[in-house]
Amino acid sequence: MYEKTYPNKRFRLTLEFLKKHINNSESILDLGVKNPFSEIMISEGYSVANTKGEDLDEDRSLIEESSADVVTALEIFEHLLSPYEVLKSIKADKLIISVPLRLWFSTAYRSKTDMWDRHYHEFEDWQLDWLLEKTGWTIKDRKKWTNPVKKIGIRPLLRSFTNRYYIVYAERYSNSK
Repeated sequence: MYEKTYPNKRFRLTLEFLKKHINNSESILDLGVKNPFSEIMISEGYSVANTKGEDLDEDRSLIEESSADVVTALEIFEHLLSPYEVLKSIKADKLIISVPLRLWFSTAYRSKTDMWDRHYHEFEDWQLDWLLEKTGWTIKDRKKWTNPVKKIGIRPLLRSFTNRYYIVYAERYSNSK
């Protein structure tokens, strides 16, 4: 996935956000297969387990059986048909989730060669907030940032000041367990 580009800014800001809210004595279930950011979390002293590549819309057993203190869902919910069901199945009390934001000047992302590399959802911040609220989570902190690219054109110019990523730290409502 990162053969030609490595999202340094996104990884740096995500790690800063994670460190702000989660100490490395807390165990993490990272939704999605092991990836470069999983490795970064491990190198920073976090205990991280990943799901195994199963279709989380169909099989949430690893999530339901996990005893992790924290769940991270970093750039994964846009690929799911039903993130609502995934959020409802989480047993942990803490969640860090990030999504790419819907860009008004660009269509939804779809790889022509990899069926897993497609976005079913292109979120706006309020949509993710509402989804979290409906599934029993309280947002404690949030952050957005841009993703400028080194290209010439109208879209690259728009990307330099339009927020592309949204990250949220949430805790489960105390009365929803």
